[in-house]
Amino acid sequence: MNPMAYARHSRSCSQLAGRHTSKWLPFKELYMLYHRRIARFLTRLTARYDLAEEIINDTFWVVWQRAGDFRGASQVSTWIMGIAYRRGLKTLQRLNPGPSADESEIESLSEEPWKDAEVREWLAAGLARLPLEQRMVLELAYNLGHSCEEIALIMECPVNTVKTRMFHGRRKLRTLLVTLAGPDK
Repeated sequence: MNPMAYARHSRSCSQLAGRHTSKWLPFKELYMLYHRRIARFLTRLTARYDLAEEIINDTFWVVWQRAGDFRGASQVSTWIMGIAYRRGLKTLQRLNPGPSADESEIESLSEEPWKDAEVREWLAAGLARLPLEQRMVLELAYNLGHSCEEIALIMECPVNTVKTRMFHGRRKLRTLLVTLAGPDK
């Protein structure tokens, strides 16, 4: 773990410990530290900002309730992202949406780290057409910087399953992006 990541992890652990001892300020800092990252992830999962915000509130409610249960077996960010992922899946199952976002929902996604708007739209359209598990593995790895081991913890599956989903997701995305680019590109 690099020094900056270690410092964030230590700060997150102390903030969780602060929650466990009934101090509100450390939990507020924890919320501010992870809100944006979780919002980007959940907006991609749900393709709806309002739904992502609802899931974020549910996620932090679970973190608040279970802070004392955190064992330190993983990074705090991995633990919180796992909670967010599972809360997001439960919400999607409850709402029973279609298999992927339509074009109008893709345009309403939050700000992406890529600069070129055309590339951003192109990638979003390709990712939206991937199966949920493959899309989330790629989002967690490339946009949020999690390792395969961390993704396995978040998604509660074996590391080899993560690698397989990543392999097939990249392969499908490569084909989809060529198709989306059209014949003249």
